[in-house]
Amino acid sequence: MARSGSAAQGYQPSTVSGVTETNEPTPATSETESVPPPPTGATPVPAQPAAAVGYAAPAAAGPRGQIRSTGSCVALTIITLGFYTWYWYYKVHAEMKEHSGTGVGGPVALILAVFVGIVMPFLTSNEVGGLYERRGQAKPVSAGTGLWFLLLGWFFLVGAIVWFVKTNSALNEYWRSLGAEG
Repeated sequence: MARSGSAAQGYQPSTVSGVTETNEPTPATSETESVPPPPTGATPVPAQPAAAVGYAAPAAAGPRGQIRSTGSCVALTIITLGFYTWYWYYKVHAEMKEHSGTGVGGPVALILAVFVGIVMPFLTSNEVGGLYERRGQAKPVSAGTGLWFLLLGWFFLVGAIVWFVKTNSALNEYWRSLGAEG
């Protein structure tokens, strides 16, 4: 079978991955021949650091939240017969959402607190722990922290108080690490 161009006429078979159409090896080329030099006067672009494996993107640079005294929160909860907890859930979830851009936010947290309040200790502790995790730090509280509330909350509110102290302290410490005062 004759080709439209012969070797005598200067036919050059095309190459694919180092071999010609006729399975003949191609000569090796050096790396410098295949890569053109950078233009003169070009400024090198620094490489971007690789993201740490297993961690999400850094937390957004939203506004810092407010530090709330644990004792004051407990006192306000007693004085208002528990209604302050709804306000607390609303405010802390709104602040976390404004800061990080993730989470349920204040209005949804309030609705959940009113209608299915038992989920709030788990959800709140999980979102507070998520703030730390997005910065690549260990989570001081997690959804499992809500078990204090669930399992020992009935015993003179011991579990509820332990849960609140752990979660509110972790949240306050997070805001302090960002420069909040209070």
